[in-house]
Amino acid sequence: MSGSDQAPIGVLVMSYGTPESLEGVEAYYTHIRRGHPPTEEQLADLTSRYRAIVGGVFPLRENTNRQVEALQRRLDELAGHGRYVCYQGLKHAAPFIEDGIEAMSRDGIERAVGIVLTPQYSSMSVGGYLKRAREAAEQHNIAFAGVEKYHLHPALIEALAERVTAGLDKAGVTADDGLVLFSAHSLPARILEMNDPYQDQLLETSKAVAEAAGISRWQFTWQSAGQTGQPWLGPDILETLNGLAKENVKFVLVTPVGFVSDHLEVLYDIDIEAKRHASELGLALDRIQMLNDDTKYMQALADSVIGAAYRFDEKADAAGASGV
Repeated sequence: MSGSDQAPIGVLVMSYGTPESLEGVEAYYTHIRRGHPPTEEQLADLTSRYRAIVGGVFPLRENTNRQVEALQRRLDELAGHGRYVCYQGLKHAAPFIEDGIEAMSRDGIERAVGIVLTPQYSSMSVGGYLKRAREAAEQHNIAFAGVEKYHLHPALIEALAERVTAGLDKAGVTADDGLVLFSAHSLPARILEMNDPYQDQLLETSKAVAEAAGISRWQFTWQSAGQTGQPWLGPDILETLNGLAKENVKFVLVTPVGFVSDHLEVLYDIDIEAKRHASELGLALDRIQMLNDDTKYMQALADSVIGAAYRFDEKADAAGASGV
């Protein structure tokens, strides 16, 4: 094995990002809007959502930090201390994706694996993260391999199924009496014309979790659609709840399979907005505990990272066989 093979492999852990404080919300929102500042009304609305959740924005940043730290520990356990070194790269907040790659370059990293804290692939989400990371890596002469999906990893499915079972037990509801409502972040509907796998992979994850938890009554819905003036994937969770109320469903356990941590789309969109709407409809609504730094989720991430790193060895073997 060459010295290069012994060198640490950088792991860029990517997520959407969130502001560090309420004072940073405007800059964060401006970045999301590609440099266009939000109107006073838009800024007030987003700020009020952060204020409404317990602890404001701070726990959201801390969740991602804990996930990165937990993944580092699991990689150390599996591959030995120093074999993998984790860095953080955010889409809309510092440290940005490019910052993470630049930090790797300063540390002498020559090979990097990128993974997004989203199990299902879409060209508009995970694809965009990996594209930015790959382009930045090329600028720094870092070989890059990206994890595109891990939506059916057995450890991920097991972790989610355990949470579904726990959620039903907590509510005192059987798998037949309650309804499990899987959800994920909506995307512009035009992805359907692009043969994008996002919707199919979300349904695959939902089906696998339902089977592992022994659930027969479940549905899938969308949430957190953007206000862009174009059609987004639906129905939205609030519309779905309207339909369930008409069907005399009494209890709904929301299971956000497209999200892996407590953040605004969970703590506000589900815990406050959806729960309030359900109450108005006479529906009892709860949700599963999020994965955050769950041991099984860390296993799924670590396995995926190590699997992607094998590509470097395969390329080296191929180059050696060809005499390059």
